[in-house]
Amino acid sequence: MDKKSLKRIRKSRILIFALLIGSAFSACRSNNFYKAPKVSAFRGGELPAPPGMVYVPSGTILYKSSLDSGNVGKNISLSAFFIDETEVTNKQYRAFVNWVADSIAVTDYLNDDQYFLDVTGEEIGERQINWDRVKKVSPLWKSNDPSIQERLAPMIVMKGSRRALNEDVVKYRFSYLKSQGNLEKEYVTDTVSVMPVEDIWSKDFPNSQLMSMDANYFTHESFDYYPVVGVTWRQARAYTDWRGKELMATLMKNSYLSGYQLTFSLPTEAQWQYAAEGKLDPRDTIPGTRLTIDGENGKEKLAVNYKQGEGTYSRDGATFTVPVKSYIPNAFGIYNMAGNVAEWTLDAYSPSAIAFVNDLNPVLLYDADPEDSDALKRKVVRGGSWKDNGEQLNSETRNYVVDYEPHSYIGFRCVMSAFEMPTSQSKTRRY
Repeated sequence: MDKKSLKRIRKSRILIFALLIGSAFSACRSNNFYKAPKVSAFRGGELPAPPGMVYVPSGTILYKSSLDSGNVGKNISLSAFFIDETEVTNKQYRAFVNWVADSIAVTDYLNDDQYFLDVTGEEIGERQINWDRVKKVSPLWKSNDPSIQERLAPMIVMKGSRRALNEDVVKYRFSYLKSQGNLEKEYVTDTVSVMPVEDIWSKDFPNSQLMSMDANYFTHESFDYYPVVGVTWRQARAYTDWRGKELMATLMKNSYLSGYQLTFSLPTEAQWQYAAEGKLDPRDTIPGTRLTIDGENGKEKLAVNYKQGEGTYSRDGATFTVPVKSYIPNAFGIYNMAGNVAEWTLDAYSPSAIAFVNDLNPVLLYDADPEDSDALKRKVVRGGSWKDNGEQLNSETRNYVVDYEPHSYIGFRCVMSAFEMPTSQSKTRRY
């Protein structure tokens, strides 16, 4: 074979090899080997929120405190989160109390097989409660069955002629990551009595003849959709733990959030301020005021529940609290971030906290030990309440209460972690 023929053969082999390599890369490309994964939506929209919550997108606010004179604050950014559209209601909190009471009744006093799941094979750990069965007869402590009443007697106390739960028995146990400044964080277990202080009205206002509020506010169905009060910071945190577990156990199995690990908590004060500063719809309100226009008669009326002046409580439509969906929501769809009840936040209180916390999702965490001084147990309260004047309703106003102290003018709401929705700004030409 001459040299020209050999050269032609070599060129043919090189060409074939090149075509094979090209085909291989083409196959990879056709299988999306080099493609970035498609995003479900570049629409800058909102994630569907869990029941009773709204989606708050990521954003930036000027973070400052009205208590710090001359403080110009600083810009901080917050990632997206879900927040309750209303304050936690009496009805919602009663569900928590009854769940705890049912758990204790089944496991500590009744110990009846009908209330437990059947376990095949070797049993591991504690028996699991059959909640489908329990919920059919819940709350067990209110049962009219004499045998059940007799066995649950240690859970019951008499308040006049009314049977009530024993706060020393009805306690919720949960674990959390304890934080104490620069000390190493560790998981600890806390046990919290969950019953609110029902006579908190008379304790806060001892000379105001509020016995009827004490007797009815938490228990009567006419107050179902009013904000729960008489709850400490520790009780509020226990509720958020329970609610998160309940939601994960029921909703997440069949939702777009299935498989994700999401956390419930009290809002940080930065989250609270950001959510509170959603502006009211100018079509419904008079700019610069706390008024709205009555659609029936065209007159101005107050659109927030607070103390209008010395001895003046009722011009906003109520003397005390109002139902949690009173008035109009802000731009995020959240009700009563100002007035009605002030709200617990997750943060420990420090006058200078805003100066040294992070500029991304800031929070000041400190879990005091029982023997610590009250100065270490102070938690930030935001929003003002039905008994506060207008100055307390400013979104920048910070107050504090120690974590074991309940009041008739402090409630709370929950937040849940969320994912950030890509916006049109991050869209590439390819999409």
